[in-house]
Amino acid sequence: MSDYTWHPSADYVDNANVTRLARAHGLSGLPELRARSVADVRWYWDAVVRDLGLPFRQPYTQVLDVSKGIEHPDWFIGGRLNVVDACLERWRDDPDAAERLAVVHETEDGTTRSLTYRELTEQVERAAAGLRRLGIGKGDAVALFLPMVAEAVVSLYAVARLGAVLVPLFSGFAPTAIASRIQDADVKAVVVADGTVRRRKQVAMKPLLDEALESCPTVERVIVVDNLGSAPRLSEGETAWADLVSLEGDPGDVEVLGSNDPLLLAYTSGTTGRPKGAVHTHAGFLVKTASEVAYSFDVAPGGVFCWVTDMGWIMGPLSIIGSHANGATLLLYEGSPDVPDLGRLWSLVEKHRVTMLGVSPTLIRTLRLTENRLSDVDLSSVHVLGSTGEPWDPDSYEWLAKDLFGGRVPVINFSGGTEVGGSFLAPYPVEPIRSCSLGGPSLGMDVDVVDDAGRPIRGQVGELVCRQPWPSMTRGVWKDPERYLESYWSTFPGLWRHGDYAVVDGDGQWFIRGRSDDVMNVAGKRLAPAEVEAVMAAHPAVAEAAAVGVPDAKKGEAVWAFWVPRPDATEDVSDQLRQRVADELGKPFAPSVVHRVERLPKTRSAKILRRAIRAAALGTDPGDLSGAENPEAIDEIRAVVGRS
Repeated sequence: MSDYTWHPSADYVDNANVTRLARAHGLSGLPELRARSVADVRWYWDAVVRDLGLPFRQPYTQVLDVSKGIEHPDWFIGGRLNVVDACLERWRDDPDAAERLAVVHETEDGTTRSLTYRELTEQVERAAAGLRRLGIGKGDAVALFLPMVAEAVVSLYAVARLGAVLVPLFSGFAPTAIASRIQDADVKAVVVADGTVRRRKQVAMKPLLDEALESCPTVERVIVVDNLGSAPRLSEGETAWADLVSLEGDPGDVEVLGSNDPLLLAYTSGTTGRPKGAVHTHAGFLVKTASEVAYSFDVAPGGVFCWVTDMGWIMGPLSIIGSHANGATLLLYEGSPDVPDLGRLWSLVEKHRVTMLGVSPTLIRTLRLTENRLSDVDLSSVHVLGSTGEPWDPDSYEWLAKDLFGGRVPVINFSGGTEVGGSFLAPYPVEPIRSCSLGGPSLGMDVDVVDDAGRPIRGQVGELVCRQPWPSMTRGVWKDPERYLESYWSTFPGLWRHGDYAVVDGDGQWFIRGRSDDVMNVAGKRLAPAEVEAVMAAHPAVAEAAAVGVPDAKKGEAVWAFWVPRPDATEDVSDQLRQRVADELGKPFAPSVVHRVERLPKTRSAKILRRAIRAAALGTDPGDLSGAENPEAIDEIRAVVGRS
């Protein structure tokens, strides 16, 4: 186990947003704040609203009501608001805030476009007026099939301003995946780009939507963003984005909504069946995301927030609403982070003076290949590093935190999910943070680790659960209440079971060991893929690795491992890797099969698709691959296994 630990300076602690919150309530610091935030969740979430100045047009009279059961809480009862008030309207009357950059968009070829808060608000009003002219109003579902462009931000707020329901779609979806989500949400209108550019190639998006809409009879309107400059030909029922926002029509008043009215449906892929639509509300999603960005990532007005993500992942809407609720600038990058080379992300940081940079472990494992070419890059603007999506390996974590950033900024490694609307676990920049650690429970999140009987455990891998509700907890699974209860509440009565395995060590540091369905059971012992992968990734020839469990007559499950070589690696070190795992984890956990492959299947946000790797190894159906960035990698793995 690594001994690297982040230690904040006294100045860092004094100036942190979370310190301000604690001191405002007479608390000595983070440990006391963390304890009180779960001892009295009503007090904590009310304190967040007041500390961050989140506006309600009609104040709430009660913070939380669980009279319908913990599974069906109501938040901020009696309150009325619109997320647009907190993210845009309240900055309008402040001359300094109004002229601050709200959105900066950069494409792969380096073209940039920016909008101040004033300009963004004006664009949102025009888009809302245009959508209203097309018949879109309160309660209508509007899907966004867009890359990370400024129009995605404008569309999000325009839909919210009308009281319509946002349905963000992953920009890499195929027609079947697009159609299933549009059908489930009864979408009335779609905002789509003609296409995007990725790795210097134009990627068409509108034709994919056209194919999907052949089986989506609820869609009445399509708004087309000319993102490639192709001047796409429009059909009946289609409107050009430029025409939508060109008229200065009356946008009408901001729709004032109840706290628990839906803001967006965030779909998770699922391995079988139709996707699950998590339901997030105006008040709940706003309060949770604003608190994450303010307290975990320490972002304030004037900060620059950048997370390479997609509108179809929860980090897309979280980045937009969380940044703007805190008066910060949101940097959007449209394209691949390895164009023109692996230094692109660091160039973005230097050019735009990014203060909060979000990454994934897989991305950093790739970017480590640039370590000899970073001496001239200025990364001094970065104040916090963010991370989510999967467990870290110590070598990559420490290269980022210690070698690249000199130990001067924390890595806020947080874990939650689409249905959570934010994090369950997160460290805070004012506390010591061990290498690869998730710190502890996020503020206001009453999480625990339990055994199969639901009893709290420490020092052992168990199920991650939550004992109390939180504002951004999904209101259910859209149109499927039974699936909601079965998915999250059926294993342990009264406890939300998230599907992650976690462990709390002797120092009180929390670590995620993988999804429950990823964790392997080898000879009766639980083994997380990340443990095997970290050992393999430490080898100098290995760029990245993945481990999966396959059925084994003797052990129950055996470990199969796959590794991708670094560009300069010519030797097949599979046998060395098997021995390394045996030496460090024990002989029973040594992979029975180790294969060198050219790439691993991943999502667009760089998560490794272990489920798909396991299916390829076993020759079975990998299930829903709509979120895969490179599905062809699955066939390559299947071929490698077949030759062995």
